[in-house]
Parts: sequence; structure tokens; C-alpha cells
Amino acid sequence: MSTVLAIETSCDETAVSIVSQENGSLRVQSNAISSQVHLHAPYGGVVPNLAAREHNKNMNLVLQEALNIARITPDEIDLIAVTHAPGLIPALLVGTTTAKTLSWFWNKPLLGIHHIEGHIYANFISSLDTDNDKTFLKFPLLALVVSGGHTQLVYMKKHFHYEIIGETQDDAVGEAFDKVARILGLPYPGGPEIAKKAHLYREKRKASGKEMLSGEILLPRPMIGSKNFHFSFSGLKTAVLYATQTYRKKYTLEEKDPLPESFIEMMSWQFEEASIDVLTTKTLRALDQYQPKTVVLAGGVSANIHLQKTLRQKIAEISPQTDFFLPPLGLSLDNAAMIGACALLRWEKMSPQEKTQARSIWKSLETYANLSLTEISL
Repeated sequence: MSTVLAIETSCDETAVSIVSQENGSLRVQSNAISSQVHLHAPYGGVVPNLAAREHNKNMNLVLQEALNIARITPDEIDLIAVTHAPGLIPALLVGTTTAKTLSWFWNKPLLGIHHIEGHIYANFISSLDTDNDKTFLKFPLLALVVSGGHTQLVYMKKHFHYEIIGETQDDAVGEAFDKVARILGLPYPGGPEIAKKAHLYREKRKASGKEMLSGEILLPRPMIGSKNFHFSFSGLKTAVLYATQTYRKKYTLEEKDPLPESFIEMMSWQFEEASIDVLTTKTLRALDQYQPKTVVLAGGVSANIHLQKTLRQKIAEISPQTDFFLPPLGLSLDNAAMIGACALLRWEKMSPQEKTQARSIWKSLETYANLSLTEISL
């Protein structure tokens, strides 16, 4: 059995996890997280230096919590892993400094893990409440990565070989969710709020039995017909802004005046439908061209229930032989368990010489605000 202590501080979650691999199965022994959502909510987004200050304040507490829950000592830990890219540099530095210090003090090998590959490898963690073994997902694999900072289609012929076949040309879809929420006067983070309002409107449409309800607006689906696998969400966000401005002008609402709940629900539904339509269409097109054996959903927006259901249903319809996986419940958003899972599988494939060299990585590991997946392939 191999055991890793993993640290994640790329944005506003201080997270430490203990993950073990035994008989090929990845199991989470502990997954401690201290969230800063309420701290950053008044600013409508994450403030980097404020996030770093909170990471500094919470790191030792979260670290001790993870060790206590797992009932494990440093002697039982085989390696340390930490998110070193991409992310907010002030936040990343707290995690990497902690990891490098522990690596030196405990004399443990250290691995730097890319945040996005962590999200992809969350799908390899066996569900916390079942005995299902998900470590051996079949390759080739197609990952739809959807988060606040990334929207990508990643093709993998085997472990740690990444080919980005499509990505957003402007806003990431999670970023667009937050911006649309701000336009509609909804609190940060915007993704869950948009999803709630969209669900309410979807239920009202279902109850009405009508094809269209009064006042509905048809939002665009940017790049849905393009011949590549790229995405664009800036125009969709702008369409929501213009529609909202038109509505305010029509009903003489000032900028400070709250929008009616009926309009917020309708626009939330329209935006969510348009976003998911584009994401699903591009993924299915990539599925048809690349013929992967497995499709996985990864990143914070993978927590969106309507996206999960739509993608699962469409894949089952057009390619029933293709497996579809989601991260275990609770591991969609930023967490350290996904970093630990990725590290253990990397560790398994490293040569004895590489493992020996990993004991001195604490001297040279650097952080990067932007680092492509293709730059870290094994």
C-alpha cells in the first residue's frame, strides 16, 4: 500500500487529504477543506492576497485535521504531493512552501501536480460510499474539463499523456456563470445560484405543458456550429447583459433596482441551457471523431446536475458502449484528494531513479499561474 499526503491551495480552498492505493484501488482516508467562499463573496470573486492570508492562517489546522481523521503519522506517509500550477501565485505559494517544508523535514519524496489533471484524476477515485473500483478506467479517454478558469476537451491515449483538442477562446464556462449571476444580482459563487433558479424555471415549464412561456428569450450558442472543438462564452454572457439592460429599460428599472424573480429564473434557465447545449454538442462531436472508450466530466462545473444528466443521456443514446464517469460526490470542487489520486498514479509509473530524485524536488519546485497540461505529460 502507498499513502500520500496531498495539499491544494490554488484558489480559495485550503485543502489537505490523505489518499491510499491498495490492490490498485484509490481510497480517500481523509479530505479536510477550509472554504473561503463567504470571505470573498462581498467582492464578487477571489482576492489573491486575501486568499493567501487565509491559507496561511488555516494551513496548520487543516493539515492536523487531515492527519487526525486518517489516524496516520508522518512515518506512515510515503510521499507528499501539492498543486503547483495553475492558479493564483500568492495562494499556490502557501501550499508549495508547506509541502516543500514537510518533504525536507520528514525526508519524503515530493511531487508537483497540475490542478487540471487533478480534476481529471478525481474520476479514478473509488466512490466513498461504495465498493466500486474506478481506478482502471479504460483508455483512450476523453475529458470535458469545466471550471472557473478552464473549459477544455482533453484526449488521453494513456495515463498522463494529454492532448488538448479544444478549449475556450475567451471566458471559461464557470467564469461566465459567475458573471451572469452578477448581472442578475445573484450572490457569489454564481454557478450554484444560476442552477437553482434554472431548475425552478424548468419545473414551471414542465408544469405548464407549453413549448414556450411568455417573455422567453432565445440566447445564442456561440461556436456550436464551428468545425473545431473550441468554445466561446463571452458572447453568451454579453447576450444576457444586453437582454437584461433591455428589460430594465422596458420596465423603467434603475441599475440598483432588483430584477423580478420571474426574469431571473427565466434568464438563468436560458443561460444554463445554452451553455450546456454547447458543451454537450462539442463533446459528442469529439466522441464521434476520436472514439474514446471512456468519457469523464471534470472541474467545478461538473457539479451541475443538469449538465451531468444531459451528457450522460446523450452519450447513452449515441454511443452506449462508451463508459461515462463523474467524480465521486464531494470531489467535483477543488480538493486535495484529487491531487493525491493523481500523485499516486504518477508515483506508480515512475522509475526507481525518478523516485529517488523526488526526494530533492523540495529544493526546486516552482509555482506557475499558467501552465498547460501538455507541458507536464509523463
